[in-house]
Amino acid sequence: MTYASEVLGLAQRVAESQSEPVSRAAALFVTSIMAGGVVNAFGSGHSEAIAMEIAGRAGGLVPSNRLTPRDLVLYGGEPPSVLTPELERDPAVAQRIFDLAPVEPADVFVLVSSSGVNGTVVELATIVKDRGHPLIAITSVQHSTRMTSRHPSGRKLLDLADVVLDNGAPYGDAVLDLPGGGSYGAVSTITSALLAQMVVTEAVDRLVALGETPPIYLSANVTGGDEHNQALESRYAGRIRRGS
Repeated sequence: MTYASEVLGLAQRVAESQSEPVSRAAALFVTSIMAGGVVNAFGSGHSEAIAMEIAGRAGGLVPSNRLTPRDLVLYGGEPPSVLTPELERDPAVAQRIFDLAPVEPADVFVLVSSSGVNGTVVELATIVKDRGHPLIAITSVQHSTRMTSRHPSGRKLLDLADVVLDNGAPYGDAVLDLPGGGSYGAVSTITSALLAQMVVTEAVDRLVALGETPPIYLSANVTGGDEHNQALESRYAGRIRRGS
């Protein structure tokens, strides 16, 4: 129960401390959706799990699209051999990932990286801002501020975002100490997923308050789920990808 206690306590602290930036992020979602925009979420490595929380899951927003390094293979014609663990450190691939995405001017972006220093995510954040899109970052402020950027500019994800959501993860991510040094029990995926869902649910609440019917996915494993989802997805044909 030690790990569970640590995670529950951290989740409570994150939920309380991040309520204001969550509200600002939700407002950006609503503005984008009301203008016909889509929420584009990107994460690589374990952070891709958080992009999956935002884009294309039951109880979430239909106008959402997930970007991933695999897009280079799925949509860009690159061989699978390009997908190495080191790819997320290469700034050069960010422009290609962005160009392959079906992005329109009203879209908002959520970039997820607990370290917030790797070349791809920082370069992608730079491109997003240069194109005039609102940018939300989900990152660990503690970890990121202790790291040196791996981007040529020296900037980090948190330097570029309009809203920074701090997942509260410690430097190195893990929360339990090993005898003799080291740690275990990572937390960033759990707290980042919490933040992602807090933003989505507040955005839905805001849409309801505006008298809108939020475009929400039903589970494909309930009666009528497929038909409901396909009808909503048709509104965003060519804008949201579910093949990756």
